[in-house]
Order: sequence, then C-alpha cells, then structure tokens
Amino acid sequence: MTIANKTIIFNFLDEYYPDVKGELLYSKDYELLIAVVLSAQATDKAVNIVTRKLFSDYPTFETLITVKEAEFAEYFRTLGLFRNKAKHVYNLVQILHKEYKGVVPAAKEKLMTLPGVGIKTANVVRAELFKIPEIAVDTHVSRIAKRLGFADFKDDVTIIEKNLRRRIPKARWIKTHHQMIHFGRYFCKAQSPRCKECPLVKVCVEPNKNL
Repeated sequence: MTIANKTIIFNFLDEYYPDVKGELLYSKDYELLIAVVLSAQATDKAVNIVTRKLFSDYPTFETLITVKEAEFAEYFRTLGLFRNKAKHVYNLVQILHKEYKGVVPAAKEKLMTLPGVGIKTANVVRAELFKIPEIAVDTHVSRIAKRLGFADFKDDVTIIEKNLRRRIPKARWIKTHHQMIHFGRYFCKAQSPRCKECPLVKVCVEPNKNL
C-alpha cells in the first residue's frame, strides 16, 4: 500500500465519518461487555433491543447476578446462538462478581479468560471503555481492509489485525476502526457495494467491483 493511497483513504474516512462511534447502547462497563459478547453473528440493532429490555429489568449488577442461565436464554432468543450466549453471559457475570467485584478488567489477558470473550471482543472493550489503542477485526473491517489494500484477500483475521496495526498510525486505531465498520456497514457492503458513487473506487483492489 502506497503512502498516497493511505492519505486518500484516511482523508475520505475523516470527511465522511468525522465523529463516528460504536452503535451498541450501554451505560455501565459490564453492559458493554455483555453487548459485545451478544453481537457475535447479530446486528447491533438486534442486540440493542435485547439489552435495553434486559438492563431495564435488571438495572444494577447486583440484580443481574441473580439471573439464571435459562432466563438469559429467554431474553436472547431472537439472537443467533442464543443458548450459547446465555451460557457465556451467565458464567461471565458470575466470574465478574466473584473475581473482579463486578468491574470489567482492562488487561487483555484477563478479558480473554472470560466466557465468550475472544480477541475481537477484548479489543472492542479495551478501546471503547478504556480508550486503549486497539483495532478489532469484525466482518466489516476484514472486508474493507482487503478491498482497500491494507491486507490480502487470503489473509485471516490475525494477519489482518497485524497489517492494520502496522499500516495505520496508532493514534488513529480506535477512530479508523469505527470508520471502517460504518463504511462497510452502510456503504461498501458485502453485497451490492455502492462502487459507482464511491470516492475510493480508484484505490480499491476488489476484483469484482460493482460498476
């Protein structure tokens, strides 16, 4: 990737998405953690509907730790893999209660010991809650990274994250992560990307452009 292409991409992202933020709703640290766990194979919109009801019914951590796994499953029924997510969230809440006094840890190694928390979830939580520079690679970031030349089409998630960390200035990691998600979610979609009206089409390396 050339410096000129990176400049074009960053200028575009800053112009179109200057103040973009994550779309998961939360008011407490553990609420975000749970929401990110639930977002696997689910849209933020669907997760927000579920968590709005859950956190309204159980507004404090002290009340949340009383919820049984089967009860979580009922709340999560509209989400994909809801039974697994119910198990993860139940165990996650219990561990947070017993080992961390209800406070979400900032250390990546501690986050990744929690049920349902992988590298992507840990990176999202660290960036969102603690403003620690991280880049989380979801399906949107992966697609955009490949189409814009930050990564090769054969690269897996681990390699994509390494490439993004190397090719994007650290000071931009959190912002660019959100920008790439929004660009991929609403503009450069997996199906029917808006190539004809995209200012980045000239730097895009996607071989099957929608022109």
